[in-house]
Amino acid sequence: MAESNVMVLGFWASPFVLRVKIALHLKSVNYENHEENLPESKSDLLLKSNPVYKKVPVLIHGHNPICESLIIVEYIDEVWTTSASSILPSDAYELAQSRFWAAYVEDKFSAALRRVLFGGTEEDKRAAMAEVSEGMVLLEEAFVKLSKGKAFFGGENIGFVDIVFGSLLEWIEVIEKLSEMKLISEAKTPGLVQWADCFSAHEAVKDVSPDVDKLVEYALKIGARVLKATAATN
Repeated sequence: MAESNVMVLGFWASPFVLRVKIALHLKSVNYENHEENLPESKSDLLLKSNPVYKKVPVLIHGHNPICESLIIVEYIDEVWTTSASSILPSDAYELAQSRFWAAYVEDKFSAALRRVLFGGTEEDKRAAMAEVSEGMVLLEEAFVKLSKGKAFFGGENIGFVDIVFGSLLEWIEVIEKLSEMKLISEAKTPGLVQWADCFSAHEAVKDVSPDVDKLVEYALKIGARVLKATAATN
């Protein structure tokens, strides 16, 4: 299904925006991409569309703005029901499990990744890296349970947890390049190794995922700003 009244307010490096784009591509929904000039400035359209958090992503469907990536992905799944398979499971228990692991990735895991990259001190970064490593083991166990031997957390098709966790894969690669450590490895997370390959190669994912080398440059730039700001306050 193609839609001419769908717009995404986003930023190329944001994994949260990537979730929205993957969901739209899964549902074969055409959309207009409105790229924000972050972190330098925010457009009037963004401030008007998300006056509470003033953040991307925002999905504008018709004249209605929808904010927050997890909410947007669920909205897309509920609105475009005739396109492709469902992103969220219909079974109540499986739905609860999917939402639980999506919330874990959203609230704890992604926050730890950010601290690894932009933490205030080396001690903070080491503690965050330990958290990330522990999280990978937990997500490996979750993958085994949720996938039931299939390619994705959602089974045969990309599901809710796949989108939420998979949107972070490029940033995980950034950390691996900068730290020279493997976070997803055959030794500790063999299931996630195969899953990451399948997810990244999917038609709905590969054309919208950001370039890792470009992300490395961006991470170093933001990291330098954080260090400068920290030094100025000390």
